[in-house]
Amino acid sequence: MRTFLSLEEALEEMTGGLQPLGAEILPLEEALGRTLADDVRAQGDQPPFDRSPLDGYALKAADTAGASLQTPVTLPVAETVYAGGVPSRALCHGEAMRVMTGAMLPRGCDCVLRLEDTDDGRVTVALYASLPSGANVCRRGEDYRAGTLLLPAGTRLDSPSIGVLASAGVFAVPVHRRPSVGLLVTGDEIVPPDRYPLPPGKIYDANLSLLTARLRELGILQVTAARAQDSPQAAAAQMEELLRQCDLLLTTGGVSVGDRDILHQALPLLGAEPVFWKVALKPGTPVRFSRFRGKPILSLSGNPFAAAATFELLARPVLAALSGESHFALTKTQGRLQTPFPKSSPVRRFLRGRYQQGGVILGEQHSSGALFSMLGCNCLAELPAGAPPMEPGRSVTVWLL
Repeated sequence: MRTFLSLEEALEEMTGGLQPLGAEILPLEEALGRTLADDVRAQGDQPPFDRSPLDGYALKAADTAGASLQTPVTLPVAETVYAGGVPSRALCHGEAMRVMTGAMLPRGCDCVLRLEDTDDGRVTVALYASLPSGANVCRRGEDYRAGTLLLPAGTRLDSPSIGVLASAGVFAVPVHRRPSVGLLVTGDEIVPPDRYPLPPGKIYDANLSLLTARLRELGILQVTAARAQDSPQAAAAQMEELLRQCDLLLTTGGVSVGDRDILHQALPLLGAEPVFWKVALKPGTPVRFSRFRGKPILSLSGNPFAAAATFELLARPVLAALSGESHFALTKTQGRLQTPFPKSSPVRRFLRGRYQQGGVILGEQHSSGALFSMLGCNCLAELPAGAPPMEPGRSVTVWLL
């Protein structure tokens, strides 16, 4: 098992052999935020017929010549066509058809006069304005034609794209399958948040709620979570059960060098293949990575901020590799510190912060066990190994969350 890898080496080890899980078909109403696995082309024209964009009268432009409020033109009304209806025949010269918004226009019509420019007659209609040919007509296929590429593979579906697909009669779409995730939180010291009063020596478990919520924020909805005591045998059994149901297993706690860091015994009991232990970064150095029958197991520190930070840096690229969706991976930019960091950094360090308009405001508390200062955090500010204390104005790499 390799040890003390760089972040880049760790990511290569974790994602190098992973393949996307493939595609699945989802109903359109469940596909928001998902990524198309194939191109989607229009099967028909949109709109599928010439239609009226307003309430008014379907006409031939030549029949409106000279019409004004002072000199109205009066025409017989052949029929009224409502949205969803079909004209009974073509429009003839010297007549009008009353049409409502969205109604199919009759053959022979080349303009629509709005209702407000008429007397709204039902048997005959007085026209108070003239129109050129083509006025107020939505032509068949003016939005898109049959065969048009509506959305290419790789598109992440938002509300406009969902609307376009619905307009084309698409009711189900092929999307990249997202991994299901198992989450095991270990430690004799942790109790669920509903345990009251808090027993002496215990702490409330934040990691299960934090990481489950973060996975759901990212769009991973199939999350199976459990807690384990500091028993290698029990942890191994729980991991095996979770791995039956998931594509990726995350664990927190039990990976450092203490007497109760039981993952070093539990993973061999499970039969997991060790890949690496420890990554040259802070917080979260003692992260461990294993595989079980080809499935990745990422074991994070039990300290809440360390677990959160290494989840962002290490787990998200794994999610990207398994799903084939690039948005799971972090993006980087440069920013300037607006607040100081008073310590030197012997190893590569990631600090919680808030990035806004090129500036980075660091959190006040940097302990790996502290969560309160994560409120409002939208980035990790990277300090390179060997960095001295940092003053405001220094440029840093910013990993956007």
